[in-house]
Amino acid sequence: MGLATKSLKKTNHWLSTPEEQIKVLSDHQKIDVPSFEQKLEEINLFPLKPVGVDVFQINVGKMCNQVCKHCHVDAGPDRKEIMTRETMQQCLDALKGIDVSTVDLTGGAPEMNPDFRWFVEELSNLGKQIIVRCNLTIILANPKYNDLPEFFRKHKVNVVSSLPSFTARRTNAQRGEGVFEKSIKALQMLNEVGYGKEGTGLKLDLVYNPSGAYLPDDQIVLEQEYKKKLSETFGVVFNSLFAITNLPVSRFLDYLIRTENYEGYMSELVNAFNPMAATGVMCRNMVSVGWDGYLYDCDFNQMLELKLAGDAPKHVSDFDYTKVKDREIIINQHCFGCTAGAGSSCGGTTIN
Repeated sequence: MGLATKSLKKTNHWLSTPEEQIKVLSDHQKIDVPSFEQKLEEINLFPLKPVGVDVFQINVGKMCNQVCKHCHVDAGPDRKEIMTRETMQQCLDALKGIDVSTVDLTGGAPEMNPDFRWFVEELSNLGKQIIVRCNLTIILANPKYNDLPEFFRKHKVNVVSSLPSFTARRTNAQRGEGVFEKSIKALQMLNEVGYGKEGTGLKLDLVYNPSGAYLPDDQIVLEQEYKKKLSETFGVVFNSLFAITNLPVSRFLDYLIRTENYEGYMSELVNAFNPMAATGVMCRNMVSVGWDGYLYDCDFNQMLELKLAGDAPKHVSDFDYTKVKDREIIINQHCFGCTAGAGSSCGGTTIN
């Protein structure tokens, strides 16, 4: 165990600041493993640069009705960070007149932002394809959210939802007691308005995250198993399943350290480095917008507060497409999570 992780283990200390997390990740380069930069240099991909900006991923707030063990956002009911309508308008202004096809809304539970529906309507008016990262249970959390499936249908929103397992035991262990049952009910409500069904054009995708310190199984095999079990047992249908590797950030990094799995998991990520996956990492065609409007290479760099480098704008109010496209992407050891095996991003594995 490295010096940084030994110290944290002794004090049972939560990695409360991005600086502490970055120190642990950087110290990993001192324990006889290559850095992510070295691996990119080996395949002539350093410095890592974007190939375009096709996706705006916007975190509209860290407030959430759940407290999931693997959450890299450290979201929960007590979080107060919420994007204001003013910042949303700055996002809309930045999106006007540039060739960004998709806006990916995330949180927390994005629906808990009081201006969420207004924002979706305005994005829809701009002709953007909208993705909402819905945790499913929010639909049943309060009567005011019960009509979300119909709202999503009206604006042809692509719904992407986490479901760690097709069994109650594993799902509830990762996301909280009763989450599985509520998730199934929410999926059935989405199915009722057409989501996940052929010919409707209403996409419903599920996300699988491993519950421990290991890489996800094959995405295609998992999808087939999920479709069979959910359909036969609950009558639930969906379009695709995304298998996402847990990155060593925030709560999952803390879990790795507390369970003394950190160095073993990091070594597994490094050993599974795939050059083909590295060429398709999500930061190469997206930009991440924080709840306060600051800009990042990806959602994970956002949680580490690693703002865009160099001359690239730091805030969405100063957005400059050319400078964002020409930036150098900031990397660290956590980036191995997106290049392990078949690769992983917010859209699941990058190669099949």
